[in-house]
Amino acid sequence: MKTIFLILKREYLVRVKKKSFLVMTFVTPILVSCIWLVPVFFAMRGIDQKKVEVIDENGKFGTTFKDTKELVFKPVNTSVETAKKEFSKSGYDVLVHIPKDILENPKDLKIYAEKNVSLEVKRGIEKAVEQEIENIRLIEAGIDRKVLESTKVDVSSDTYSLSDEGEKDSSSGAATGIGYFCAFIIYFAIFLYGVQVMRGVMEEKTNRIVEVIISSVKPFQLMAGKILGVALVGLTQFLLWILLTFGISTVASNLLGQSVGPQNRMEMMANQTGAAKTPPTEKAKVEQKSSPVASVLKAISTLNVPLIIGCFLLYFVGGYLIYSALFAAVGSAVDSDTDVQQFMFPITIPLVLSFIMAQFVIREPDGAVAFWMSMIPFTSPIIMMVRIPFGVPAWEIILSLTLLIGGFLGTAWLAARIYRVGILMYGKKPSYKELMKWVFYKA
Repeated sequence: MKTIFLILKREYLVRVKKKSFLVMTFVTPILVSCIWLVPVFFAMRGIDQKKVEVIDENGKFGTTFKDTKELVFKPVNTSVETAKKEFSKSGYDVLVHIPKDILENPKDLKIYAEKNVSLEVKRGIEKAVEQEIENIRLIEAGIDRKVLESTKVDVSSDTYSLSDEGEKDSSSGAATGIGYFCAFIIYFAIFLYGVQVMRGVMEEKTNRIVEVIISSVKPFQLMAGKILGVALVGLTQFLLWILLTFGISTVASNLLGQSVGPQNRMEMMANQTGAAKTPPTEKAKVEQKSSPVASVLKAISTLNVPLIIGCFLLYFVGGYLIYSALFAAVGSAVDSDTDVQQFMFPITIPLVLSFIMAQFVIREPDGAVAFWMSMIPFTSPIIMMVRIPFGVPAWEIILSLTLLIGGFLGTAWLAARIYRVGILMYGKKPSYKELMKWVFYKA
């Protein structure tokens, strides 16, 4: 055990002291925080209004358009040709031409600009014209637009989970997002740190350093120390990522909330919801409910975050140990990168399959496929992390972790049998048949 600890310590310190480790550890939380904070920042800022010049040959649209946050309409009495010639000096961003036969041919609408207009602006203009055409047709049919609008209903719902502990808030969106995010991180980390183990074994074998090391330690001790050392590197990096990401996101969220004053935020939220004359108390409620940051934090708070983090660490370690043992066996069996793909592909099939199936498991987290794939040690690290945010019985988690530990012990035994022989084999490309012989060689 002391020998394994020494190897573990060496592997851990060598990797932790690298500049690449330090850079990625501190840069990644900033990037992750920016992924969701930057869109929120620009969403709160809004976009500049575009001034739209309208030439209405039909005579029924010019003064009926309603201005929006994105578009300001201004009808002009001039010909299309004159407007196009003077457009560059007019100060308008967009020129809209509504022909006489627009009611019979709605697709004849023409939009002019010095550069290509954005899809949002194009759609906003089309929507405004569509609405006015609908109004005209409703009036001609003797239907009041206000009556028709009053029949439309916008339904939204709040979700709750019922258990022996009582009624609790829940969020399907947060469960889906967190589950898929955790599954992706585990999928990415297993490949990242598993390949590090394989590369380290290949490097020692190619440089013949392993021949000196094997004279002092057993092959299993060397493999176990290397695997556990890289595992601690991964855990250290993940814990730092979680703490730094949480800290940076919290500070940035507070600064983002202060950058837009309370009055501006209430006005912006009121304009978005069409409640320009809402009392201050109601505005505050609208702001709190509509704020992107508040919505995200409220959705996450409905989840069992300590359970998710605890299971994430356990399944990351379990999944990593299984696959890193196999990666170590592959590294010991080959001499060059060209031989790696032959053995890597079968190993990674369950991992890739589980990541692909995760999108179907999210649709039915309590289905038979989700249950059995969360019990198989090679697929459970990803599939179970997808299911846990939705709520999984404790006995399923315990059974899955027990099978995961058993899978690691079996995989470690198999990998160690291959490792002890392959680490000293040179100049020969092994086949699967050859690997099976190594498994049953006597020590």
